[in-house]
Amino acid sequence: MASEKGGAHRAKDLNLDNPHDVKLRPSRLPAGVQWVAVGLFVAGVALSAVFAISAHWRRATVILGASLLWLSLVRLTCDSRIVGVLAVRSRRFDAAYTACLGALMTFLAVSVDSLGS
Repeated sequence: MASEKGGAHRAKDLNLDNPHDVKLRPSRLPAGVQWVAVGLFVAGVALSAVFAISAHWRRATVILGASLLWLSLVRLTCDSRIVGVLAVRSRRFDAAYTACLGALMTFLAVSVDSLGS
């Protein structure tokens, strides 16, 4: 068992802030609104999984793409502490990456002809 003076870290001493967002101003949105925005993203991913499991791949892909587009907006407007593990790089990079991926997924799902048509 490590002593506290020996350099053992306590959970409250760990800094989990995103180092890319250190100099950014806090979000103007209240924390509750930010949590709802993240919750809507999680709900979209869960709904997409339900459609994927039930063999509705096109609906699943469109919803997942739309959820990623929503995440890009969430990443731009919410604090990294609330976004948590979804904040990987800088705000701009994360937002651009998720927007491109979401737009591509949505476009591909909508543009592919369905079987039997």
